[in-house]
Amino acid sequence: MADPMYRQIADDLREQIESGQIEPGQQLQTEIELRERYDASRNTVRDAIKWLTALGLVETRPGQGTFVVTKVDSFVTTLTRKEGEVAEGGQSTSYLSKVGDSLEPESKYVRVEIQGAPEHVATRLGVPLDTEVISRHEQRHVGRTPYSLQTSFYPVEFADRGADRLRSSKNIEGGAVQYLRETLGIKQVGYRDWITVRVPNAIEADFFKVATDGRIAMYEIFRVAFDGNGNPIRLTVTVLPADRNELVVNVGDVPDLRHATQNS
Repeated sequence: MADPMYRQIADDLREQIESGQIEPGQQLQTEIELRERYDASRNTVRDAIKWLTALGLVETRPGQGTFVVTKVDSFVTTLTRKEGEVAEGGQSTSYLSKVGDSLEPESKYVRVEIQGAPEHVATRLGVPLDTEVISRHEQRHVGRTPYSLQTSFYPVEFADRGADRLRSSKNIEGGAVQYLRETLGIKQVGYRDWITVRVPNAIEADFFKVATDGRIAMYEIFRVAFDGNGNPIRLTVTVLPADRNELVVNVGDVPDLRHATQNS
């Protein structure tokens, strides 16, 4: 018994995609063009596209069309640091296929704003709602691949007290942790990560080149850093797409990730 017409269309398109005849990121023909090409009804073509979507081969972008999914080499992001390094915080990143090869995500764009703290920021920084904070928005890439969107929030009083580089859109050499320690004597001693998963918003979908329907979820990490008195000094919100990121948390004395992978 022959496969249904929509499966025959889907299989033909799948063969073209897997052979490279239709390349990653390339747009498929329009629905009308596919109907004419395969002499098929609108519903049959739509069912074929749905089948390819379920297989993870294509994605439909509202108002743009259907595109072949670009496979991204996954990154492993280690959220924790080894004992003695916790004060710096931060994250380390490597390729999943080359675990142990350290990568440095680069900020391609930094936007600085002074804004009233929304509820999720005010709560985590322990300040009244609408207290002025400095927000530093960054678009981060690894090579040419969009890796994460990151926004850090600081009380405006830090800049008023002398840490005025927080207001600048230029990168802070040595990092904000070191800068706050050197300028204000504020020492970060630890941090807490709160991780949620949600669908992307329109800005995130455009930056990461993913659909907005939730097929590819977003990890959202809220990292609150604390000083030696237990006071929150910074909130960093990092958004990473699940199609190219895996998160690792180490507890205790464990081998590095390369060693663990080789012996698994």
